[in-house]
Amino acid sequence: METEPCCEEQRDGVLDPTEPKVAERISEPADCDPLNKLPCGPPEQGEELCGKDPSELENHAVETKDKEIKSLSNCEQERRQAECKVEKKLKKTNSWKMVRFQDPSTEEDVVERDSSAEILFPEYAVEEWTCAQFEELFAAEDWENITDDRLLRKKILESGDEQVPRSTWGQEVTVKMQGVLEDRTVVEKDCKLVFVIGEGDVIQALEECVMSMQKGEITLLLADSQYAYGLLGREPDIPAWAPLLYQLQLLDIRDKPDPETLPIADRIRVGNQKRERGNFHFQREEYSLAARAYYVALEVLTTHSQDGNDVGMKEEEEEVREYRVKCLNNLATAQLRLEQFDEALHTSRDVLTLQPNNVKALFRTGKLLSDKGEYKEAMEVLKQALKLEPTTKAIHAELSKLVKRQSGGKDTQQWRVKPAKGLSWKFILGALVVALGSLVTSVIMTARN
Repeated sequence: METEPCCEEQRDGVLDPTEPKVAERISEPADCDPLNKLPCGPPEQGEELCGKDPSELENHAVETKDKEIKSLSNCEQERRQAECKVEKKLKKTNSWKMVRFQDPSTEEDVVERDSSAEILFPEYAVEEWTCAQFEELFAAEDWENITDDRLLRKKILESGDEQVPRSTWGQEVTVKMQGVLEDRTVVEKDCKLVFVIGEGDVIQALEECVMSMQKGEITLLLADSQYAYGLLGREPDIPAWAPLLYQLQLLDIRDKPDPETLPIADRIRVGNQKRERGNFHFQREEYSLAARAYYVALEVLTTHSQDGNDVGMKEEEEEVREYRVKCLNNLATAQLRLEQFDEALHTSRDVLTLQPNNVKALFRTGKLLSDKGEYKEAMEVLKQALKLEPTTKAIHAELSKLVKRQSGGKDTQQWRVKPAKGLSWKFILGALVVALGSLVTSVIMTARN
């Protein structure tokens, strides 16, 4: 998904993963870091006490003990109210996964900050948008059902251009949108959101809605949680099972650009956005959606340079290769979670084609080969990984497990074959020796008697 920040919104730090050691994350994506949360805590010490002047504080020190206690109590109450006001002002406005906070720079109330000057559609502040209960909107007769289950509905506020065909699956669209919870807390806001329909860049509600809209149309969109963020919600701003209400305008419709026609810099940018979307789904344990996002990213992160002597081009291609390796490693991890072991082995080998010394891919390949019973090749791959990272405990553990599997497999096979051959000759010989010994002893004892 492409986002072009505007409306005085700042994008938070994008996930830029680093690959941790194999021992810690063989089943984790290579670059899934948790989102940084903006702290909201009490005011720092050293600030002026509740806005009092030094002269006022001096007067308080001279007053009686009862008045001093009363004054301190009032100040404590004011301080707590100020903290609550700061917390309320930290209203979040983010697009699918970027965390954006409105930093309170003034002493205005939240209602004043969410004024019509800041919303994207001030001329369409209708009752449904400002105060209506969602239950009433789901039952309203003047709303159009996008889906048959009546859980995704819209109401057109301004008609679009009927001469332009509606968008279809696989096309790229640009929309202006903002979304709120039922208490009208703004949780999503973007002046120019670009995404491809069907690639999972945004929630299903937005994809379904834009395919029902004309270019230029402005509409209200009401989405049940199953078309939004479902039972998991989206931490920390969207609760579980939360329906959402959007104001949405379809700005542009166009065919999806061919990745091979894009400059390498654009491929890197778009590919990383797809990869980050995959990380978002992986963190939510939506592994099928994560795998799909990684596949789309890999389609974009390709190199087709014709000028092999261009140093700058070589550097860009190397950067594309690095991001491609990250996508492949993440895809293999998602495939493991989906128990697609053959696909994960194939993907890990693709990583080794690009980076033969990628320890994570070596470890995963060796482990999968060991699980398939291909012990000889697994031993070679794991030894190569151990040579590169001799202190990684996970590699040592997997090698030990592999040795036990090899020895255990041979013992089991021999033990199963023995019963078919009859009694052991050693057992028979031992029995004969014992019998002969008993006979000789018996004869000697008889002769003596």
